[in-house]
Amino acid sequence: MAEREYQRDYLGAIADHIVVFDGGMGATLEMFDLTQEDYGGLAGKCHEALVLNRPDVIEGVHSSMIEAGAEVVETDTFQASRIKLEEWGLEDHTEEINIKAAEIARKAAGPDRFVAGSIGPTGHLPASDDPTLGNIRFPELVTVFTEQASGLVRGGSDLIIIETAQDILEVKAAVFGARAAFEEVGREVPIQVSVSLLPNGGKMLLGTDIQAVLTTLEALRVDVIGLNCSTGPEDMRDAIRYLGENSTVPVHCIPNAGLPLQGPDGETIFPEKPEPLAATLGEFVERYGVGVVGGCCGTTPEHIKAIAGRVRDLKPGPRPEPGPIQVSSMMTSTPLVQEPAPTMVGERVNSQGSRRAKELLLADDYDTITQVAEDQVEGGAHVLDVCVALTERQDEDEQMREVVKRISLTQPAPIQVDSTEPDVIKMALEQIPGRAIVNSVNLEAGRDKLDTVVPLAKAHGACLIALTIDEVGMAKTADRKVEIARRITEMVCDEHGLDREALIFDDLTFTLTTGDEEWRPSAIETIEGIRRIKAEIPGVKTSLGVSNVSFGVGLPARAVLNSIFLHHCVEAGLDLAMVNPNHIKPYGEIPAEEVELTEDLVFNRREDALERFIQHFESKGEEAEEEAEDATLGMEPEEALHFMILRRKKEGVEDWIDKSVEKIGAVPTLNDVLLPAMKEVGDKFGAGELILPFVLQSAEVMKKAVARLENYLDRIEGHTKGKVVIATVFGDVHDIGKSLVNTILTNNGYTVVDLGKQVPVDTIIDAAIEHDADAIGLSALLVSTSKQMPITIQELHSRGLEYPVMIGGAAINRDFGRRALYPHGKESDEVYAPGVIYCKDAFQGLDTMDALIDGEAREGLIERLRQEAEDYRNKPVIIEDLPPLDDDSVRSSADTDAPIPEPPFWGVREVPVDFNEVFNHLDLHVLFKLHWGGKGVKGEAWEKLVSEDFRPRLERMWAEQDYLHPRARLGYFPCNADGNELVIFDPEDHDREINRLVFPRQPKHDRICLTDFYRPLGDDGVRDVVALQGVTVGPDATELMDRLHEEGEFAEQLFTHGLSVQSAEGMAEWLHYKSRQDLGIPSTQGRRYSWGYPACPDQSEHEKVWQLLDLDQIGMYLSGGYAVMPEQSTVAIIAHHPQAVYFGMKSGFIPKGEAPDEVIAESDRSANPPEADPAEGAVEAEGQLEAGDEATPAGA
Repeated sequence: MAEREYQRDYLGAIADHIVVFDGGMGATLEMFDLTQEDYGGLAGKCHEALVLNRPDVIEGVHSSMIEAGAEVVETDTFQASRIKLEEWGLEDHTEEINIKAAEIARKAAGPDRFVAGSIGPTGHLPASDDPTLGNIRFPELVTVFTEQASGLVRGGSDLIIIETAQDILEVKAAVFGARAAFEEVGREVPIQVSVSLLPNGGKMLLGTDIQAVLTTLEALRVDVIGLNCSTGPEDMRDAIRYLGENSTVPVHCIPNAGLPLQGPDGETIFPEKPEPLAATLGEFVERYGVGVVGGCCGTTPEHIKAIAGRVRDLKPGPRPEPGPIQVSSMMTSTPLVQEPAPTMVGERVNSQGSRRAKELLLADDYDTITQVAEDQVEGGAHVLDVCVALTERQDEDEQMREVVKRISLTQPAPIQVDSTEPDVIKMALEQIPGRAIVNSVNLEAGRDKLDTVVPLAKAHGACLIALTIDEVGMAKTADRKVEIARRITEMVCDEHGLDREALIFDDLTFTLTTGDEEWRPSAIETIEGIRRIKAEIPGVKTSLGVSNVSFGVGLPARAVLNSIFLHHCVEAGLDLAMVNPNHIKPYGEIPAEEVELTEDLVFNRREDALERFIQHFESKGEEAEEEAEDATLGMEPEEALHFMILRRKKEGVEDWIDKSVEKIGAVPTLNDVLLPAMKEVGDKFGAGELILPFVLQSAEVMKKAVARLENYLDRIEGHTKGKVVIATVFGDVHDIGKSLVNTILTNNGYTVVDLGKQVPVDTIIDAAIEHDADAIGLSALLVSTSKQMPITIQELHSRGLEYPVMIGGAAINRDFGRRALYPHGKESDEVYAPGVIYCKDAFQGLDTMDALIDGEAREGLIERLRQEAEDYRNKPVIIEDLPPLDDDSVRSSADTDAPIPEPPFWGVREVPVDFNEVFNHLDLHVLFKLHWGGKGVKGEAWEKLVSEDFRPRLERMWAEQDYLHPRARLGYFPCNADGNELVIFDPEDHDREINRLVFPRQPKHDRICLTDFYRPLGDDGVRDVVALQGVTVGPDATELMDRLHEEGEFAEQLFTHGLSVQSAEGMAEWLHYKSRQDLGIPSTQGRRYSWGYPACPDQSEHEKVWQLLDLDQIGMYLSGGYAVMPEQSTVAIIAHHPQAVYFGMKSGFIPKGEAPDEVIAESDRSANPPEADPAEGAVEAEGQLEAGDEATPAGA
């Protein structure tokens, strides 16, 4: 054929308008009176045989579809692979049939329409372990599909459609075959992939969900993705919705004419009529952005005519931008970088790092190997690293294939192929159905292996780990790590074209416990290497084998060293971590002394760091384990249960439940003990203090406790108060909160249908209909998955269904529910009449259900919620055109000629601390009320509490304490304001600038910036003075609190914590008081500001303060997030200006005259703390912020 005939632009057509495919070949052939002779004498209906014997019939089918409005016709080659044709004895005609079928379709389609070369499944399931169906290798399939695709392209196909796919691994082989055919023929066409999902559960035959389908196929760079066959369009709705929202490539939907039924004579009947089918597909185009529609089994030209008419004037929806990169298993997909980081990579299926794995591999014990993998997934591993290299065996490639096949069939976690041998990597990638990670490449022997492995990884859509090793050797310094990473990036991404997002650098972990001088700075260099690689090579990821850092020491020491090192790596930007959860512990649970010892080692801060580290853990021995076993002795039941959930202790939890019920009752045990404890676990996870394995272990304790508690909760027998369908929404795997709702409702007389987690919208609605539910309850932990809630409400509304919907979970709040009440958002005032009710916890869910089954109460509840939603919706939103916070074109009215006091010295000094002086500067109001629990106590009770308990306790603790070690540094610097920057000059050379502190300026009000309280920079050379201060009570207080916690002394811990915090704040107040005396100004003049508040919010400025004050000299340091450490420490900047005030970006004005400050030592807050409660979070020196300003505490 002439080359010009191949110029049709299928992808361009999809971008321009809705493209309509043809209908079912089989259904249309039923219109023809065909005989066995027409099928070439074959006994049965081999449609592909008609290509050879009755091409006119096939052309007639194509023509009927084109006349009906189809723009694309599919070749009659669905079963024209050599494997399928062999069943009919036609294997020798494979090439002929495919070429001729394409030519027939080409002739019917003419020059302006498209021919899709159809490739169906072979009947094999290469990913399965079935001895017959799974008995075929990837390369064999690639050869089969290459032959078929070659014929289709030679015959004139404009695209290849791989359809009705049952096994995602076979799809991969078909994509590889198609690309090999393009190379062979010398012409490339688009590849469209269409998977088939089962009607119940919405997954492929071997359990692949739509998330895994999309992740795997996008990684393979196919051009169009969608669904066909198996079901009618309604059963495809959830998957099509997901593709519509997430697929970056065009989406197609080519359903059957409904689910097949059996007719009276055993014939197959497809019940869906043309108009309803067309209506649903038109809705998919309008709502989900589908760009290609058509019909599969049971659809006739009448169906295609209706579809073409319905979509004629519609345009395809825009495709979303790529989201965060994902990896996939055969079952599902997950983000490559978890939130919060890091992605946990299980390391136990590794012959190089696990003696047990090695023994199992030598014994060919694959069942137990699979169990090891499963244990890691249950323990929180997001990805499974698999290494099978053994010096005792020579079949690494075959063992790798066997292991990854078994893991793929049983585990939802994606696989990381751990090998440096290209043949092994190739074999693994050819057996793994999903998007894998390859671990790894390096440049130790040059680039030859890299040039072999990278094309393999790219072809399979895999991510790739690269080690920072080159011809010189392993990179030991951050500079070398970055240098090698840059070089590898150029090769892998710039030359081979791998996406930077899929490139992961392991910048190497070296053992810190050998005592070898060479490796002492290695951890610092690794941490800095991570930070710099992420900053200097945008897009790439980082990974580490964490456990390497601690080889050679005992398990307690390993756990601490691994954890501290991991913590700092994650702060530096680490994305993935290979680690054994048994060899780490939560950072927040490590005693301060051990943190300091370990950080001395990690950061190479002392010559004797290793010696002290080892000595500590040797002397500690096994006592920690013994203490942990006895930790709940002497506790009250509530304390013990809280401790056991937070510290993941399952043994004995049932006994404590029994004791708690006996003491406070069953419902308070659940409501006031278990639920708050689990919430704290969730908060710690969200704050990055706990990693997923620990959260899961706490959840196990919680479930065990709740299971015991259920025995005590009274259940109303004999009837049901109502029926509730509950589910964790699609994409969300968290079900603890939902399970608690189940427990509460069930034990209060309700029938609960719990659909579990990751439940699609249609499944939820179908269950509500099936069980005649009185309400639906939806749970979501994540912001991303909470979007499923309004989608469910939209779907219920569109179908005219009337189920009240209760929503809850950490990701949402009451306003979320108010917005969700409007199914069409701001585009319409229509509301979902049955109501959307936000429930903050399980008991509010119970209260809501009680209201919903009471007609009068229900009416009142729904009306109130509707009014609240309307008020929220109508709340005026004032959009102000305000200048940015860095605008320095104006200045506030603060005086520019305020008197400049003379400091007693220039520069920085450590100030001796008389701790007895500090006592008078303690804010006892905040200490007694907020820290020690006196909030809410008033009148005589308050006076008695202070005089008989708090004050004597404070005096005793102050006199006896030996854990507060106060130190302070104070610096006076010449300065001037330059716009929004405070220029700091050298104390010894007032004309030499040494730093600049940067502050924001109010966008309105008086346009104040903190720099306005200093003399502006001018030609006169007059310098102002700024004081900077840093104070600490040292790290021992934190260590003591940890020990008290471990010993179960919770009350003493509370009092110790409060005193420690207020001592540090009191020191800051004391030093500010002394500074005012130094400067000869009134004790109420000026203000002290700490970074992290609205006036100076940027805590990264702390680094400049450290440079100026050299706070390391008194044991202070900054965390990776610029927080001031140790915990009980503060830093501040002091302004002496008479008009200095506290202000925020949305609050605060310059006073007309002076603005006296409240001084603790001169107020009742020190001598006689008032009974009025201070605001939550009150902090000395910052005063009260006005509503609208957000503040986070600086320092501690």
